[in-house]
Amino acid sequence: MTDYSEEQRNELEALESIYPDSFTVLSEKPTTFTITVTSEAGENDETVQTTLKFTYREKYPDETPLYEIVSQENLDDNDVMDIIKLLEQQAEENLGMVMIFTLVSAVQEKLNEIVDQIKTRREEEKKQKEREAEEEEKQRFHGTPVTIENFLNWKAKFDAELLEIKRKKMKEEEQAGKNKLSGKQLFEMDHNLDTSDIQFLEEAGNNVEVDESLFQEMDDLELEDEEDDPDYNPVNLDSD
Repeated sequence: MTDYSEEQRNELEALESIYPDSFTVLSEKPTTFTITVTSEAGENDETVQTTLKFTYREKYPDETPLYEIVSQENLDDNDVMDIIKLLEQQAEENLGMVMIFTLVSAVQEKLNEIVDQIKTRREEEKKQKEREAEEEEKQRFHGTPVTIENFLNWKAKFDAELLEIKRKKMKEEEQAGKNKLSGKQLFEMDHNLDTSDIQFLEEAGNNVEVDESLFQEMDDLELEDEEDDPDYNPVNLDSD
């Protein structure tokens, strides 16, 4: 007859020796304990971690232990589901033998794989960003190749913008023409205009300068004497 209690007790002693810093007994009846599993350090010393909780059933190891993930760090939901599936698979394969060390070792390997995947994913993201930056730089210097299709699209857009500018200009000119006042309207609206010249002369006083070169001397002007005019008739003046 198998002594399940003895097998369980011996395994607990072995586990405490193997995982002195991460093994914690929570209860004795039923026997429940946790083991924290941490991956090897990845890029920038980043790690992933999970804490597994195990509970012995009465007939363990002829029955699988109860297990669950009670905490985790840097794992997404898919990673957690993969670890649960892995524990289920390993427990079925090792049924009839003490298996906690085997289960924890399988999870340890899985965490190391996850760290490698994270590193690979980040490297791919970095390369993708570099490729996008290079492509953007090429576009900046070489521009977009001209095809008939994109040229016609550009021309249609350009013509539409030019037409809109012309419409706005015509509208502004039309509006300006409606608002433009004639000289008479300005004079009627601003009564200061009829006194502006007089006010200017009053303010200038004797300081008004006249350019004499604009005028000719009277002697230089060719004026005809009325008496020298053959059509001159004093009678006509008297009759007026």
